[in-house]
Amino acid sequence: MRKRTIARECALKVLYCIDITKQDFTTALSNFWRDNQQAAEIKDFANLLIKGVIENLEKIDNEISKFAKNWQLKRMAIVDRNILRLASYELLFLKDIPPKVSINEAVELAKRYSGQDSGKFVNGILDKIKEIQIQ
Repeated sequence: MRKRTIARECALKVLYCIDITKQDFTTALSNFWRDNQQAAEIKDFANLLIKGVIENLEKIDNEISKFAKNWQLKRMAIVDRNILRLASYELLFLKDIPPKVSINEAVELAKRYSGQDSGKFVNGILDKIKEIQIQ
């Protein structure tokens, strides 16, 4: 598995933990890295993603909510919600990552960690967010 793929997976796990436990992100990060040793490059990218999502959560959630027709964020599966947040952060703020990469990685995370139709759900919302970024 590629380093950034592993970093995204780590970031998803931390975001999921934060969402469930309501821990502050520094505590969640500290606990996660204590139990999950990774190379510095993986840790650095995962930390960038986590911090970026947390610092921009309101904007990210607003963008997701615009396109999640008939779905309130709080009613989404926790995994799906955090995959969307992670990929939306990349689409909205990390211009050096091609949108196609961010979306494909998110779809793969959804297929791996969520329900059968989650990949399609995630893809549909992220495609719409990507379109507004292109305009």
